This record gives sequence, structure tokens and C-alpha cells, in this order.
Amino acid sequence: MTGSTEVLTVCRKDEVAEGSVIQVQKDGLDLAVYCVESVFYVTDNLCTHGPGYMNEGYLDGHVIECDFHNGAFDIRTGEVVSPPCMVPLKTYAVLDDAAEVKIALS
Repeated sequence: MTGSTEVLTVCRKDEVAEGSVIQVQKDGLDLAVYCVESVFYVTDNLCTHGPGYMNEGYLDGHVIECDFHNGAFDIRTGEVVSPPCMVPLKTYAVLDDAAEVKIALS
């Protein structure tokens, strides 16, 4: 059985400044879009620990720190970097596109 991957255009690349994170709400998803070293990453925007939002946090390289309880995640993998967070942050595969940030939904 072969499945197809749905592609979602999240935003234009020029909407996300280098070294920053923005919130994008699209098709019922609340997403955080990051640009680090000219590479784009997308995660869920809501922290897995509490009612904090990644776009309101502090981005240091590939680590986003939630402003609610200061837990941190690696934006490349979603893995927890520091407590009190224990559950990884959902990440999305970003597809190659010259002008837009597109993700694969499976």
C-alpha cells in the first residue's frame, strides 16, 4: 500500500528573519517557523509542558527556550534539551523550495 504525502505551504521565506522564530496558524495548525543559518525549521508552537508558545520564547542557535517554565528543545529534532519539559516537541519535515517554507504532513 502506497500513501501520499500532503504538502502545506506555511509562509514565505522572506517573512522569517535570520535567527528568529514566528508563529503561523494554518489549516488548524499552530506552528513555529524558525530560520537559523539560512535553514528553515518548523515545529508545533505550543510547548509540550505548559501553555507557553515557542514564538514567544528565546532562540539561541538551534535551541528554543519556552518562556513559560524555561524548558528548551532542539528545533532540528524536537528533543528536550532542558527540563521541566519531558515530552519532545513535534517537528515537521521542511521541503526544498526557493521562496516558500513548505512542510510534509503525514
